[in-house]
Amino acid sequence: MPSGRRLDLLNPTPFDWDDSDLAIGLARTYRWGGHSVWPLPLSVAQHSIAVMQLRKNAAGGTLDPLTELRELLHDAEEGLLGFDAISVIKPFLGDAFRSLTLRLEQVIFLRYGLPGWTVREHAAHKRADRLAAASEAVHVAGWTREEVKHTLKISAKPQSDDPLFPVYGGRPWEPWTPDLACSRFLDELNRLKAGL
Repeated sequence: MPSGRRLDLLNPTPFDWDDSDLAIGLARTYRWGGHSVWPLPLSVAQHSIAVMQLRKNAAGGTLDPLTELRELLHDAEEGLLGFDAISVIKPFLGDAFRSLTLRLEQVIFLRYGLPGWTVREHAAHKRADRLAAASEAVHVAGWTREEVKHTLKISAKPQSDDPLFPVYGGRPWEPWTPDLACSRFLDELNRLKAGL
């Protein structure tokens, strides 16, 4: 890890990374296989903040800090792995890979004091996550809306408005640089931890 800590992916503990390690890992891990119509690919760090914001928007603009933190960290294991498997290849990675990611998720939840998902909370999370994916597919990866529905099999309707634009400004849907994604993710993580 950048901090000098060592993470054993096969036997992880909650002490194997610090917050900046996680932020750096998520900022350097890319969605959509690293493909983008922009000069830069979209990081998992930026996606994570977007999902958190979409979930807040769906809840009327506020969530309790623990729920918000769980949304922010919903893909945190990808930052520790340095890998975001595109959905089409996940079935080919098998049960061993699924077990590895679940083990990492459990350690992350333990470290940050996150409760497990209830059925209702997970359904609300998946709505936000799928909306983010559908919107990213169109505005970042270059798929058409028809391809999102029929080829990618994502039923959520892509939205035009970037949920991050009202918060951060910039150009809607433009992927951030790794340094900026890292900084913004770490700021959100620190803000939420302070509110617990």
